[in-house]
Amino acid sequence: MIGFGQAGGKVVDKFLEYDRKNDSNIVRAAVAVNTAKADLLGLENIPQDQRVLIGQSRVKGHGVGADNELGAEIAEEDVDEVQGAIDSIPVHEVDAFLVVAGLGGGTGSGGAPVLAKHLKRIYTEPVYGLGILPGSDEGGIYTLNAARSFQTFVREVDNLLVFDNDAWRKTGESVQGGYDQINREIVTRFGVLFGAGEVEAGQEVAESVVDSSEIINTLAGGGVSTVGYASEEVEPKGKSGGLLSRLTGSGDDGDDGLDSAHTTNRITSLVRKAALGRLTLPCEIEGSERALLVLAGPPEHLNRKGIERGRKWIEEQTGSMEVRGGDYPISNSRQVAAVILLSGVTNVPRIKELQQVAIEAQDNLAEIREESDAKLEGLVNDDEDELESLF
Repeated sequence: MIGFGQAGGKVVDKFLEYDRKNDSNIVRAAVAVNTAKADLLGLENIPQDQRVLIGQSRVKGHGVGADNELGAEIAEEDVDEVQGAIDSIPVHEVDAFLVVAGLGGGTGSGGAPVLAKHLKRIYTEPVYGLGILPGSDEGGIYTLNAARSFQTFVREVDNLLVFDNDAWRKTGESVQGGYDQINREIVTRFGVLFGAGEVEAGQEVAESVVDSSEIINTLAGGGVSTVGYASEEVEPKGKSGGLLSRLTGSGDDGDDGLDSAHTTNRITSLVRKAALGRLTLPCEIEGSERALLVLAGPPEHLNRKGIERGRKWIEEQTGSMEVRGGDYPISNSRQVAAVILLSGVTNVPRIKELQQVAIEAQDNLAEIREESDAKLEGLVNDDEDELESLF
């Protein structure tokens, strides 16, 4: 995972914290890239030698001030410095690269597409983007940055996963509190998704395994992706009766199958909530090209029948023939969670709205600059043109 810019660095930092707390081993290696020294110093989990300050000759460690054209230029000039940090990573252990960036600012918005293009040229592993859209209340320049970056980023990655801040900011919430909550939401959703299949020795093995190849195949067609999530608290029963009991629906307590029916119903309900609730990028799910369903939680609360029903329901709702599904047993968990990855979504009103606002902002900025030039001309030049400038 490579966090580019302030938002990207913070999200990757949170992923490492999530990894440590859940012992999930998702992040093989993490790098943070920024033009602002202060942002790199504020990180807690990314190793110091994997924090890369770029653009020192241009901006002296003070950032690019929301200028994403400058961010892109600096990324082009200093991409070898980023490559230097990546060179120390055992890439043979990596399934994919994930470049994470906020698309509204300057450094990540401009630099992330540049880095993605560079990585795709060098490595055979897939290169994905995780782009975070600014809230509509953050101002025209951020919307313009996001629209331009989105358009570029989606072309340079194998798939662009999107999280829309606008759908997640709560009214009256402080800016810092809002972003902390948003980062937690991002990491929870993508953490369960990326964690599936990462099984260590002694861990429960999934009935229907979802591993990195399933995620890669779901994202393989490119385009834009969104993720749905729903969870419910459950009472862990302790150790499950093993694979046979999970297939038949009978546990250590010798139940008669009613528990299995309850488990199936809970799973199908969670799948519907995940798909029809708040997606990371709100959109119409009909017409999604591919989908992946992951059910995570204590093994005794997961069963094949529920997962298969959920998968078929997603097939009906999306119209896609490429819907994969499986479970991710987490023995010590106190909740069951459904995560749905919808890939190749096209009916996304928020993107159209973002582009429209960006076009208006672009036109307004051009007008303001013209007016400003005219006013400055009027202020500086004397009416009679009697003064001579020095040169």
